[in-house]
Amino acid sequence: MNVKTLLNKIKIKQTYGQIDQEVHDITTDSRNAQEGSIFVASKGYTVDSHKFIPNVIEQGCSVIVSDRYVELNDDVLLIVVKDTLKVASIFSHVLFDFPSQKLTTIGVTGTNGKTTIATMIHHLTRGLGKNSAYLGTNGFQINETVTKGVNTTPETVTLTKHIVEAVDKECESMTFEVSSHGLVIGRLRGLEFDIAIFSNLTQDHLDFHGTMEAYGHAKSLLFSQLGQDYRKDKYVILNADDPYIKELIPVTPFEIFTYGIDNEADFMAKDIEESISGVRFTLETPFGSYKVQSPYLGKFNVLNLLASIISLWAQGYDLNDITEAVENMPAVEGRLEVLDRNLPIDLIIDYAHTPDGMDKLIDAVKPFVKQKLIFLVGMAGERDLTKTPEMGKISCRADYVIFTPDNPANDDPKMLTAELAKGATHNNYVEFEDRAEGIKHAIEISEPGDTVVLASKGREPYQIMPGHIKVPHRDDLIGLEAAYEKYGGKPSED
Repeated sequence: MNVKTLLNKIKIKQTYGQIDQEVHDITTDSRNAQEGSIFVASKGYTVDSHKFIPNVIEQGCSVIVSDRYVELNDDVLLIVVKDTLKVASIFSHVLFDFPSQKLTTIGVTGTNGKTTIATMIHHLTRGLGKNSAYLGTNGFQINETVTKGVNTTPETVTLTKHIVEAVDKECESMTFEVSSHGLVIGRLRGLEFDIAIFSNLTQDHLDFHGTMEAYGHAKSLLFSQLGQDYRKDKYVILNADDPYIKELIPVTPFEIFTYGIDNEADFMAKDIEESISGVRFTLETPFGSYKVQSPYLGKFNVLNLLASIISLWAQGYDLNDITEAVENMPAVEGRLEVLDRNLPIDLIIDYAHTPDGMDKLIDAVKPFVKQKLIFLVGMAGERDLTKTPEMGKISCRADYVIFTPDNPANDDPKMLTAELAKGATHNNYVEFEDRAEGIKHAIEISEPGDTVVLASKGREPYQIMPGHIKVPHRDDLIGLEAAYEKYGGKPSED
């Protein structure tokens, strides 16, 4: 594509140098800039990539987008704009021929449940025999091929290229976890959503948003991003059991489908029967009742499953086929995941890291605890600490509690565990500055029949340490190794 075509898409700009150039790629990562690509410089939280402009020119890149004038040779095109990342969004969608319009796109937002719902939708789509893509906390996935990522919602150019890859692989649909951070800073600009899903809103990320009102508004941006064009079939799926639903209903002009357990909704789960192997329930719909057998634990996963089922139904799939596919769905990685059912203890990992998420997690496992419930939870560094004592209080619903840091970054691990301990309602707890040691302790004190829950990280493969250095860490592997050493068995190679 000639760069003139892209320049016609923005009105306010200044250009210097050679305009008549052909481009076929765009990047915000200076390491990937080369001949035929556009390098978009930006000022981030820690790095201003404008300083890499000389490097990308040496690599053969001759089209630069910048927010300031830089002295360059005449054979290099410099495009000066007010907001380089917004221009990166515009250019990437135009350059790659608006890829999000070539498949069904589903966005899932909410404090808790995004990963589970998005993954369930992906699994159900595969179970119905269709090609599917997923992008979120657990990485980028096309069908069964997974590439690990860094952010729940990656930066705009990377995100667009993932959509292009999904289109090239003939995916029928692509499901996105949509973070509030990604919405506020514009990582999803230009993405044409067809279905938007809301799971819940509870306290989290106030270090970034400041207030719950601002946090809720950030979530609502997904629904306004559906647009106003009635020529397109678009749908909204909302959790009727969450009070924030009333704020979202006016945001979109499109048809809304509600789901719930406790409050009246279009799609409801009735007669719920729980076991350590999963949940059975009756799905009540405007079109009749359906028996559902789910392999996922907990009532909160029933809500997640309802949202997922509706999203497939909204795309035109038959409810009988959808509910049949539910039975064969694999586990959602790191979400209420029982690690090895052959162990004499129930060893479970989960990502719950908010008071609401932890409360629901304990609700889910409590009915099946045969002996003691041992609960390990961590608090992240450089985050909103106002929720921390409440997390400590909820943890003490367990018989024995272990407080650890979780991605402490530049905060003092002792301070983080002490904040958790402020909420303790009994004295049967310990504090560990090192999370791995806390996990080993949880296994050491366990006895056959106990349930050990490692909360806050799921399968996140690192700890963020001082200087924001990522150190390899896996709760599941540490826990399994300790359990196999105590009870016998073999650690996973995964």
